[in-house]
Amino acid sequence: MDRDLLYKTLREKVRDENLIKHMISVEAVMKALAKKFGEDEEKWGLTGLLHDIDYELTKEDPEKHSKIGAEWLKEMGMPDDLVHAVLAHNERHGVTRSSLLDKALWVTDPVTGFIVAVALVRPDKKLKSVELKSMKKKFKEKSFAAGANRDQIKACETDLDIPLDNFLELSLHSMQEISDKLGL
Repeated sequence: MDRDLLYKTLREKVRDENLIKHMISVEAVMKALAKKFGEDEEKWGLTGLLHDIDYELTKEDPEKHSKIGAEWLKEMGMPDDLVHAVLAHNERHGVTRSSLLDKALWVTDPVTGFIVAVALVRPDKKLKSVELKSMKKKFKEKSFAAGANRDQIKACETDLDIPLDNFLELSLHSMQEISDKLGL
């Protein structure tokens, strides 16, 4: 699994820069989770990086989202567990999230958008100025970053056995480390 080659393939399929930044953010958090759990950081990172590879093609038809991506990834020779996690991250398919990898991708996907939203309301609009306290406050506001499913994020406690505060901090720190790539 050559990350540079896969990133090039990703760039051929995805033009939206914000979507690319989202996928890079998910990659960073997934790598941090892999490290925490003693899992394969490269595989987990690539799962995050590639999870929305078909989104531009399928955004108008959510029933197809992640099915096409999973097919592409299988054709590209990606490991079965990576392909399954990508497929399972779209709950519309009813695919059971059984592995730790599946569950990690599920909870990570929405948290990155939430953290970006928190950063964008800061005066400097930078990730470096985001703190857990401000994230917790915004997390309680249902109308703030409404697309970031709070129940899905909170599943970190049951699915990964990580307290919400710890998961938010791990995610934030992971994204702060790549803030230059995100322009935040």
